[in-house]
Amino acid sequence: MAEPRYRRIVLKISGESLRGETQYGIDPAAVNYLSEQIGEAAKLGVQIAVVMGGGNIWRGEAAESRGMDRATADYAGMLATIINALALQDGLEQQGIDVRTQSALQMQAVAEPYIRRRAIRHLEKGRVVLFAAGTGNPYMTTDTASALRALEINADVLLMAKNNVDGVYDSDPNENSDAVRFGSLDYMDALNMRLAVMDSTALSLCMDNKLPIVVFNVFEPGTMGNILAGKTVGTLITGRD
Repeated sequence: MAEPRYRRIVLKISGESLRGETQYGIDPAAVNYLSEQIGEAAKLGVQIAVVMGGGNIWRGEAAESRGMDRATADYAGMLATIINALALQDGLEQQGIDVRTQSALQMQAVAEPYIRRRAIRHLEKGRVVLFAAGTGNPYMTTDTASALRALEINADVLLMAKNNVDGVYDSDPNENSDAVRFGSLDYMDALNMRLAVMDSTALSLCMDNKLPIVVFNVFEPGTMGNILAGKTVGTLITGRD
């Protein structure tokens, strides 16, 4: 394969992706598949960091709607991302991939604390780094954590791995068969159209710092490799030339 288009990437994996075909929790088959895809990308020499979501186990906003204190609910959600990170860590290690998990919440028994320079050093040594517990702050989504970590480690692109959708559409493709997929999109258009790409804080952070975003279906085989090879996959979100 030719030289990869991106040297260092941040991959955002939603909790729903780890749920796979199950209704709740973690599907071992999904973990194995994702581990294989990440492993194939790592073999290309790309430095890979992964931000974990936790929606397959817990959603802070849903708990708040049932009367729970929002900050407490969000901290519980951070713990869910740590569970997911440990599951993916195990899957990657079974693939023979050297991996480190870093948590924004102090949890020394199972993960390193998040330290920016240490994370970059791990990447330079060819290790996959898993970022868990979001930003460590309530009211901040894992989308925002993805944008923040990508900027902190000087990533070339943020890959938003989706489940059952292969890009950004003008409406929900699962509900509207006439929905149109965008091949490329401007940050401001995505914000103004209120498309379900990521939360507005994360999107604004990427826009302000000119960080490209690729939205794609992680469960289409070979998609990560095609993206790294520079092929058009999913939806590319950048600024206007």
